Amino acid sequence: MTRNGAAILAPAGFTLTPWERDFFRDADPWALILFARNVDTPAQLTALTTALREAVGRDAIVMIDQEGGRVQRMRAPHWREYLPPLDQAEKSGDPQTFWTRGRLIAHELRAVGIDANCGPTCDIASPETHPFLQNRCLGRDPATVIANARATASGYIAGGVLPILKHMPGHGRATVDSHLDLPVADVSLEDATDWDFAPFKALRDITLGMSAHIVFPEAGNTPATQNTQLINVIRTDIGFEGLLMTDDISMEALSGDVATRTIASVQAGCDAVLHCNGKPDEMVAVVVAAGAFDAAAQTRADAALAQRKAPTDVDIRALEAEFAAYFA
Repeated sequence: MTRNGAAILAPAGFTLTPWERDFFRDADPWALILFARNVDTPAQLTALTTALREAVGRDAIVMIDQEGGRVQRMRAPHWREYLPPLDQAEKSGDPQTFWTRGRLIAHELRAVGIDANCGPTCDIASPETHPFLQNRCLGRDPATVIANARATASGYIAGGVLPILKHMPGHGRATVDSHLDLPVADVSLEDATDWDFAPFKALRDITLGMSAHIVFPEAGNTPATQNTQLINVIRTDIGFEGLLMTDDISMEALSGDVATRTIASVQAGCDAVLHCNGKPDEMVAVVVAAGAFDAAAQTRADAALAQRKAPTDVDIRALEAEFAAYFA
């Protein structure tokens, strides 16, 4: 079996540099990810996703964070602006609105060659949740998050886009921004099972997931991304059998250089390492440290790819009108 590189990488700008093209060809990352720095116009974005697949020589997954609200890489005037997810949840109270939202987002992504979205965010909001995350959540209790997350994921899938559950096993208790600091969940694993972990368990059939850079003290002071016990919680207690990628390995919640972070994450049980800032020297270090998928990870990666389907037919104009009517 030919095994892909266990990295997910990002280009630096609107077009691939010659170095990036050659590096991506040689590194063979399993997937690519895009950010606002990569997005200008629909034509430009379509050309970039085409160039990325040509560079790796296959129909690789290209993913993005298009949650809506603050975390929305593709914005007006070329794409719709969406409410923050928590605002929509509290405004509508109807999971069907999240199916419609997910289907519209998927339509926009597929039109420019993107076929995976980093969402739904299955973390549970509380008054203490740091603002970097709070209004990105889909509700304030497990049942609401489960209903809205399932609807969102179903909308993506119907539109030919793979959903990515995040942030496993639960990030809602973060009181600091994990881009800058290491959050700690002040809760026992027993209590977290019925609250924090519940949405992920309910959606464990999704084939792609993303880890959380958060500490659960009962499992030690190592964040979930690098914590064997918490990865076992994800695999056994939550029952997630899909491909597990890290959150961005360059976030400052983690310590050490990116190679050290990568090795710790793979050794703990993460299948793929996500590196997002596009810095060439860091990408080289991550690719070397991550190596290739082992057999189990490659099997999970292949199973995820097998779920990638063409969009089902839908009247987009009617769907847009329906979505607008929800919030009229």
